[in-house]
Amino acid sequence: QVQLVESGGGLVQAGGSLRLSCAASGRTFSSYAMGWFRQAPGKEREFVAVISGSGRITYYADSVKGRFTISRDNAKNTVYLQMNSLKPEDTAVYYCAADNSFVLLRSAPAYWGQGTQVTVSS
Repeated sequence: QVQLVESGGGLVQAGGSLRLSCAASGRTFSSYAMGWFRQAPGKEREFVAVISGSGRITYYADSVKGRFTISRDNAKNTVYLQMNSLKPEDTAVYYCAADNSFVLLRSAPAYWGQGTQVTVSS
C-alpha cells in the first residue's frame, strides 16, 4: 500500500508559478513511477506528467510541456510538480498518483492522493 498526500496548491495570477509536492508513505518509493493528473470542473481527469522510479525518464502532456517540470527526491519520498507560466486553463484539482508500472501510471495508476486545488486567475 502507498499513501499519497499532496500540498502546495493555491491561488495564483496568470503567468505565475506554483510548486506542488506529494509525500508518499512506504520504504519502496524508488520502485514506483510517480505522476500528476488534474481534473477541471465539468471535465474528466487528465494526465499531466510522469517520472520513472529513478527519475531519469519523464513524460508530459502536450498542454504543459515546456511549462511544467516533474521531479522527485527518493531520499524524502517526495515528488514535485513545478508549474510555471500558469494559465487560467490550468485551474483544476491536481492529483498525485503512483504505480509500479511507468506505462500503466499514465492510464490507470494503482494509487491516488486526495488532490490539491490550483486556481489561476486571469
